[in-house]
Amino acid sequence: MTDGLVVVDKPGGMTSHDVVSRVRRLAGTRKVGHAGTLDPMATGVLVLGLNRATRLLGHLMLTEKRYDATVRLGVATTTDDAEGEVVATSTTDGLDEATIRAAAAELVGDLMQVPTAVSAIKVDGKRAYQRVREGEDVRLEARPVTVHELTVTDVRVSDATELDITVRCSSGTYVRAIARDLGARLGVGGHLTALRRTAVGPYDLAAAHTLEELEEELAVLPIAAAARAAFSSLELDDAQATDVRYGRALDLELAGLTAVFAPDGEFLALYEPRGGVAKAVAVFTG
Repeated sequence: MTDGLVVVDKPGGMTSHDVVSRVRRLAGTRKVGHAGTLDPMATGVLVLGLNRATRLLGHLMLTEKRYDATVRLGVATTTDDAEGEVVATSTTDGLDEATIRAAAAELVGDLMQVPTAVSAIKVDGKRAYQRVREGEDVRLEARPVTVHELTVTDVRVSDATELDITVRCSSGTYVRAIARDLGARLGVGGHLTALRRTAVGPYDLAAAHTLEELEEELAVLPIAAAARAAFSSLELDDAQATDVRYGRALDLELAGLTAVFAPDGEFLALYEPRGGVAKAVAVFTG
C-alpha cells in the first residue's frame, strides 16, 4: 500500500470528488482525500493524499495558494462565477485600465471577505450551496483572509470588460469573491469566468499530472518527500525517535510546525512548539 501525495492537474467539468474516485481506482485504495476543493469549472493543482498521507492534508490545506483567473466586469451572477444566473448588468464604458488596477490594489492585504453563497461552508449543519439550491437566501458572515498578491496581467475592453489576474492568497480565500468585490468597488458588478489553481503550498503545476498521465503511470510522491517539501524538517537521534513513536514531548525549540525524521530518514511525525517543548500534532508511525 502506497503512502504519499498525488498532485493532479484537474480538468474542467469534474468535481474534486470525481478526481478522488478516479485515483481510488488507480491506486487500489479507498483511503484517498484532497487538500482543498476545486469547483467543477476550475482547473489546476489538486493535491491528493493516499493512505497515511491523508492525515497530512488538513495541514496542507492551511498553506497559501496561487491562482490565475479571468474576471468579467459589468455582470453580476448568483454564484459569482459564469455558472450562475445573471442578477445585474451594467455598462463598463466609463472604466479605464488605471481605475481597474487601482481598485484591484485595494483588495490586497488582510481582508474581511464574505464567502460566495454557493460554497461548501456549513450553515447549521448543511452546506451553503445546498441551501441555495433549495431556494434559501443564504448570507454568510465575513471571514478574515489574506491576499498576498493580486496582479492584473491584462485588461480587454470590447462588448464587455475582462481582465486576467494572478492571485497569491491564504487558505479559505474565494477568488470568486475577489471577482465580485472588484466589480462592486468599480460600481459595475463582476464575476469569475475562468479559474486555474497554479500552486498549493510547494506543489505547483510542474509537479502535477493529468488524469490521462496517471492512467499510464500513477506518480506518487512518497510521504517522507512530501513532508520535507511542505514543512520545516528536523533529523532526530535514536532516543528522540523512540520518544516520538510513543507520542512523547521533545525537549526541542521549534520555530513552527515541523516534520521530524528518524536517523534512517523515516518520516515519523509533525511536531509544534507548545509550552516550551515540542509536542506531537500527528504521529505517522505504527
